[in-house]
Amino acid sequence: MKKSVHPAAVSLLAVAKEAGVSRATASLVLRDSPLVAEPTRERVRAAMARLGYIYNRGAANLRQNRTGTIGLVLSNIANPFFSSLTAGVDEANDASGAICFIANSAESPEKQSRQIRRLREHNVDGLIICPAIGSDHTLIDELRLLALPYVQVLREIPGSEGDVVSVDYGLGIEQAVAYLVAMNRRNIVFVGAMETHSAAQARVEGFRRAIRHFGLAEMPLVEAMGGNGYNESALDALFDSGPRPDAAICYNDLIALTLFHHLGRRALKIGTDFAVVGMDDLPQAKAPTLP
Repeated sequence: MKKSVHPAAVSLLAVAKEAGVSRATASLVLRDSPLVAEPTRERVRAAMARLGYIYNRGAANLRQNRTGTIGLVLSNIANPFFSSLTAGVDEANDASGAICFIANSAESPEKQSRQIRRLREHNVDGLIICPAIGSDHTLIDELRLLALPYVQVLREIPGSEGDVVSVDYGLGIEQAVAYLVAMNRRNIVFVGAMETHSAAQARVEGFRRAIRHFGLAEMPLVEAMGGNGYNESALDALFDSGPRPDAAICYNDLIALTLFHHLGRRALKIGTDFAVVGMDDLPQAKAPTLP
């Protein structure tokens, strides 16, 4: 039986000797090179496991002038939608061998700036960022100054250059209005309106386009409030005057779920007395509606 070596002292050369191969071959196995035959690859990996060898990826990345890390700056980590986004980023990183550092701006441009600088101190290779409410070209200028490659997701700074990964929010809202019209809903209200970032503006603009396209009555927008709330008094005022709304499109699913309780207090049956459409496709939105 071969003597085990303490993991801190294990070198790639020790692994190569354990597996009966050259150090160059062991190095090729680490890099998943197709030049190594499968039996040899398995023998080297078995030797790594026996000896407790840990690949010094930091040193390897230093030689390549990269760290293999990506910064993910989210605007509101408490929103469950961002869990799905993070899972998707993690899946892509896992396939490429990268690691993700997650930061939460909590919708604060000042905190966002601090988080970005801290991520830069860790030499991340680039950023995926959902800009906080109130972000402007100062953010883009800072990223350029720090020489950080970046991709904006879900939201974008108007007029900024670079890559953006988002969805067509306006089209989604237009399709939702079309569906409600097909269900004979005519008095449709938008709940959770805000104009604080690009995604919010696109939703409202899509709603207004659809209302005009179908010739519907333009009802006042119900503004979003803090967290995932909305101005319930404003919606009550619409219910207590004419024309009374018979459907709502909500800024997101969390606001739609909050609206369910509001409708319940008014003894309105969802789907019959009143129709509700949300956005984000959260698992919670698939729960049975309230009576």
